[in-house]
Amino acid sequence: MAQCVQSVQEFVQDSFVPMVAVLCSDEAERVTRKNNLNFAELLRPFCRLTSEGHIRDPNNQVQVVKNLRICVNNVSTSPNTASAALNPAQRRLLNEVVLSCQSPEGAATNVITAGHYDLNFSDQSLKASLPWYSAWRETLLDVSSSNNYTATTPWFETYRENFLHSMPASEHEFLNHYLACLLVVSSSEAVPVEQFLKLSQEQHRIQHSGDYTNPKWFIPNTLKYYVLLHDVNEGNEQRADTVYEDMKQRYGSQGCYLLKVNSRTLSAEDDEQIPDPWSQYLHRNNLHNQDTLDEVAPTENSPAVENNISAAEEDAHHPTDNDEVSTSLDCHPLQLDTVSTEGSLHALSAVNAQPKKSPRDPEGLVGGGGAGSHGACLTLNDHDHIRQFIQEFTFRGLLPHIEKNIRQLNDQLVSRKGLSRSLFTATKKWFGGGKAPEKSISEPKSTCGLLYPPEAPELQIRKMADLCFLVQHYELAYNCYHTAKKDFLSDQAMLYAAGALEMAAVAAFLQAGAPRPYPAHYMDTAIQTYRDVCKNMVLAERCALFSAEILKSQGKYSEAAALLIKMTSEDSDLRSALLLEQAGHCFINMRNPMVRKFAFHMILAGHRFSKAGQRRHALRCYCQAMQVYKERGWSLAEDHINFTIGRQSFTLRQPENAVTAFREILTNDSRQTATQQGAFLREYLYVYKSVIGGNEVSLPELPLPCIHSSATRVYFGHERRLAEGEKQAATHVSLDQEYDQDSAAMWCHLEEQLVASANRGINPANFQPTQCCLNSQTDNLRYPQAVVEEPIIVEVVFRNPLKVPLALSNLSLLWRFTEEGVSPSEETAEESAITNEETLAQGQMTQKDDIVTTEVIPDFPMSPEETKTARLRLLPHRTGQLNIVGVVYNLAEAADGETAPNTEGQQTLELMVVRGRQELKIQGPRLNVTKEDKMEVRHGPDHRLDPVITPPMPLMEVFFLQFPTALLCGEIRKAYVEFCNVSCVALRGLRVVSTHPDFFTFGSQTSSPLTPLSPTSAENCSAYKTKAAPCQPGSVASETLVSPKEFSRPSGVMEIPIEGGTLQPGESIQLPLWLRGPDQEGVHEINFLFYYESTEKGNKISHRVLRHSVFICASRSLSVQASACRSSVPSHHSMEDKGSGGTLVFIDVENINTSEAGVREFHIVQVSSSSRHWRLHKCINPAKDKDCKLTSRERAKLCFRATRCKPPQATSDAVGKYTFTDLNLGNEQIISSCTPCGDFFFRGCPTPDPVASAGISSRSRSHGPPVDAASDITNIVKKCNELDLNLIVIWKAYVVEDNKQLILEGQLHVALQTIGKEASSLTPKEEAQEMVLLKFKSELPPPVALPSAEMSQLIKTNLHYPETYTHPFVKESLCVVPVTLSLSNCSLAQVDVIIELRQKSTSPECAEVHSSFTWVGQTQYKLQLKPQEVLCLTLQACFLQAGVYNLNTPRVFAKPAQQGAMCETSQQTASPALIIINNA
Repeated sequence: MAQCVQSVQEFVQDSFVPMVAVLCSDEAERVTRKNNLNFAELLRPFCRLTSEGHIRDPNNQVQVVKNLRICVNNVSTSPNTASAALNPAQRRLLNEVVLSCQSPEGAATNVITAGHYDLNFSDQSLKASLPWYSAWRETLLDVSSSNNYTATTPWFETYRENFLHSMPASEHEFLNHYLACLLVVSSSEAVPVEQFLKLSQEQHRIQHSGDYTNPKWFIPNTLKYYVLLHDVNEGNEQRADTVYEDMKQRYGSQGCYLLKVNSRTLSAEDDEQIPDPWSQYLHRNNLHNQDTLDEVAPTENSPAVENNISAAEEDAHHPTDNDEVSTSLDCHPLQLDTVSTEGSLHALSAVNAQPKKSPRDPEGLVGGGGAGSHGACLTLNDHDHIRQFIQEFTFRGLLPHIEKNIRQLNDQLVSRKGLSRSLFTATKKWFGGGKAPEKSISEPKSTCGLLYPPEAPELQIRKMADLCFLVQHYELAYNCYHTAKKDFLSDQAMLYAAGALEMAAVAAFLQAGAPRPYPAHYMDTAIQTYRDVCKNMVLAERCALFSAEILKSQGKYSEAAALLIKMTSEDSDLRSALLLEQAGHCFINMRNPMVRKFAFHMILAGHRFSKAGQRRHALRCYCQAMQVYKERGWSLAEDHINFTIGRQSFTLRQPENAVTAFREILTNDSRQTATQQGAFLREYLYVYKSVIGGNEVSLPELPLPCIHSSATRVYFGHERRLAEGEKQAATHVSLDQEYDQDSAAMWCHLEEQLVASANRGINPANFQPTQCCLNSQTDNLRYPQAVVEEPIIVEVVFRNPLKVPLALSNLSLLWRFTEEGVSPSEETAEESAITNEETLAQGQMTQKDDIVTTEVIPDFPMSPEETKTARLRLLPHRTGQLNIVGVVYNLAEAADGETAPNTEGQQTLELMVVRGRQELKIQGPRLNVTKEDKMEVRHGPDHRLDPVITPPMPLMEVFFLQFPTALLCGEIRKAYVEFCNVSCVALRGLRVVSTHPDFFTFGSQTSSPLTPLSPTSAENCSAYKTKAAPCQPGSVASETLVSPKEFSRPSGVMEIPIEGGTLQPGESIQLPLWLRGPDQEGVHEINFLFYYESTEKGNKISHRVLRHSVFICASRSLSVQASACRSSVPSHHSMEDKGSGGTLVFIDVENINTSEAGVREFHIVQVSSSSRHWRLHKCINPAKDKDCKLTSRERAKLCFRATRCKPPQATSDAVGKYTFTDLNLGNEQIISSCTPCGDFFFRGCPTPDPVASAGISSRSRSHGPPVDAASDITNIVKKCNELDLNLIVIWKAYVVEDNKQLILEGQLHVALQTIGKEASSLTPKEEAQEMVLLKFKSELPPPVALPSAEMSQLIKTNLHYPETYTHPFVKESLCVVPVTLSLSNCSLAQVDVIIELRQKSTSPECAEVHSSFTWVGQTQYKLQLKPQEVLCLTLQACFLQAGVYNLNTPRVFAKPAQQGAMCETSQQTASPALIIINNA
């Protein structure tokens, strides 16, 4: 429960004070009216006594009376009977006092920490909520040191005070009955004593005649106190003193007083500022006086009166509007309003009417009696006189009178003491109190309507208890209440019993030292009796207010909250709202704060405030509850609260707050139904439109639809044109492509190659890759560069979070442009910036097209919960800095197709279209470089929406003609490419680079294309350069020397040959392009990057690039395997290549095509070779020398002889040149050294550097000590078996397609590097590596071991012997045949050779064979052969009998001479050498 400035004890004491009536003569009234006051009002600020009083109780004990206050009122005889409910005037009074007391705006914010919540309360006064602080002064002193603060609710305190004072006097209690009457007469009267007599008789008549039910008097002999009022300025002071002396003689000095007032005149100069203590009392008094003005009760029932919006509200409503408002708000507090299009806030539009002051406005009531300040004729001495008068009256008149009556009542009770209850009841009639209680005729016959006569003994006990309570004698009061309670309960007088229980509980609480605990059950019983039995909610409410305050002071917040919640009912919305709010405050003041309960009850209180017309209080309650529910997943509760806040703010003329609240509903991910969301949207649009009203210069922000700013993409340049006929446009970059990080890195690498090629192999330091499309993953730290007269396309992602469709229209971009030459840092930059916001705000379509043309999308509908992209274009016409600020559009709720097209509905729909904007705010990437970046959350800039507009640049478009999508592996196809300059600036430096440089060629630098340029005339022409050359059996291949420089491509970049090197604006050129299918089957993505520059120097953009990506499906064609072995023909028998051994080349060709592409058969039409050292000599295939045909799954084997090339002449031109040899198997020879065959050969085969290989050979020949012996020997050994022969197998394929036969051509490459090792045109598939165990201990590296396969080919051996030999074994048993063993050193180093002729085999078969054949003479030789030396040894073979023998049994071991520690390696032997021995 919210805290009060008063303590609980002070609050209860001030609620029950002695009541004093006032009767004034007319002249006395005139004297007081000089001060704009009546006599009762004159005394009111001084009614609290500043000193202590004393009385003696019946036991003659002195009782101290502290801080006593009396209540002085004019005698009013108007009929104001006590009823079970407040009358309409009292309800209106309470409504207005609550309405006039609001929380101060702009006050210091008070933050209460409750659990995990920080709740803000805007209040100027704070108080500690700790319950054990009893005195409020001490509490205020401890505020600064206490951390537990809470907020006050002054409107509740005002309501409570006015409620208690407005309660009429009741028959069952005497606390608010008058104890005394002040009779006031002016000293200027002719005969004051006569006036006193008249007033005394008037008071007696009012009290005892029975004509008046009001006012009610405490005891029959009311104290009369005679006051002579003397006007100092007008009256005769001596006469006043004489009259006063006479009064003292007549009434006694204890019963009269001379009060002197008006010590200064109205015309006197205000030389001193006199305080005005009356103002704070008069406002309340004037509100109370309204009861007399509104005595004629309205015909409506009381809840309806209260629930109507008070006339004191700032907003005036018509009755019809009021009904609509109340129906929309009179529902369950947690049920959202489903509002139709015509209802809702449209009905509240009457609120916008001019406010008019109500005649009952509190501001109009202040001052009640007329103009001027109060107490104008009173000095401070007069104030003291009045204060002294009150003290004299209380101490010398009132308190002794009360003490005397207590004694009298006590004596009556004591005289009956000791009698039993039954005897007392039986003898009641003897003592005048024995009448049976009478039933009132006007009351229903129930126990609550039981009435006692005034002289009943039970009422005398109650009177005594009330008197003791008023003078703070709480112990005696409690005992009397307790006694009375028993009597009342025994008589079943429930109203009296409830009153006694209530006051007994309060008296027990107020007893000093608390001898007994607070009997809360007394209060509960009293409340239940008042409410359920007596049906008196006024008394029940009073009882609940006291009990809740007492429970709260004892820290029992849970019990207090439960009590307050029980007191809520449907008969009074204002009371229910205030009590629910106080219950909510109880929940957050508990030891373990129940914050959600607080919020829930604040919602209920806000709803009841709204029903009671207290809109400001309702708005405050909802705002406080919102602090708890916000951003905690309570989406439905948030929607309800925001919706109500929006409505209440709108009716209170706070449209900005209303717009903010409705924005929250629409931007959250709502779980409301579509109907409810549609209602929200309509409310928002209506409020928003009323806020703008056409007066806004700048467009405000709209909440719908949501924009994913980070997903915004910006594209610079024209969107690519689609294919025109057979032309296929380059793909380039488009917004339809997804961004891929790896792909972007690949394009950046290609561009680096191009830029380096254009800058003599060096990349500039300020190189930045071209980015045509910017998104959240690209590098946006720098300002992007756009070109004037080229469009900028911004793709904005919209999301409709609602379940209702939205209709956006006139959607366009909002931009700001600064012309070139104005620095952004200058102060005038903002002034010089040009923007299109003003024209867009007015809805004009001519949006400064001379600077930037802005495209407008007329209609952009969005389905429910749809995410949709809009591509908005700008076309800049000037150079400078462009900033894309946001988007601007019209927002409306999409019309349902089912709604009837009535004119009124259409008009409403038109009104519900609002224009607004949304900014595109993009947060850059988080910085994570410096220590500060890592410690804090910092974000870098993102400039994708801030392009710099640069001068014109060339713009090229590329088209491809006859470009295939599917090729056979190795297939050669000719296509055409067209370059068009579509800008107004010439371009030069055209280059291209690709991820697959072996896929295409534009031709070599020297070869001029002999094939036709136009695509139409080249349909049936071969892509190769050919010449007629019929195949002759045994013909020798033709040779051509080609320098690789003619086909060289530094760094893979290819310059595109265009005439003149430049392409003028509007020009286009077509060039042939040869393509070769990839060697591996499958789908291949091949990327081209074209590069070009402007012919004009000094541009901000140095170059431009154009991307193209194609997908080629490669299917199988042929598989070629080739191997080479040394010819066993002795070198002196081979006439063609004297001095060097020949080599046999076997080519195995297999058709692996699966006939999917309609290929019928392949023809091998030519085999060519290219090498710097070897060449194909001729075809030695024993089969017929014409091209072989292969259908599916067939294979063929071709055999060729290869010889070394002739040693080059000592000219610099011939060094490093390749020898191309062609062996055609058909009638047509293809010149393999020209385009495209040579191009693809140099792209497809690795070409070792001739300088490096020459260096290796020269180093190996030198006899100096080697730098690295192991590597030298490795190179020597490899050189021995190196072949370096590249084969080009050219084929033709016959394909049937659409009943037409096509001829496809292609070439496959095989690189034969080593003798004896097979090579293939297909790259072997990588096999998965086997898992290797982890080794945690490092091992020593193994010694360098040369491969045995290469070491076994150091020496080439040949045996020369007669094929047959005849020997007469009869004559001579041993046959000795001379055999020559020829040893050839194939390496370029000295070789140690060991020859063993002995047979070391132990197997019996070998022993049987060798027993009749053996070598005789020297059987082991150790020789040293110089590089490439040939040595012949003569051996003797001895045979024992005739037969066929294999002479190839010598074992030859060899090793390089420089490697002493190495073991010799057994050399490969030739084929078996058979000799036939005949017997003569």
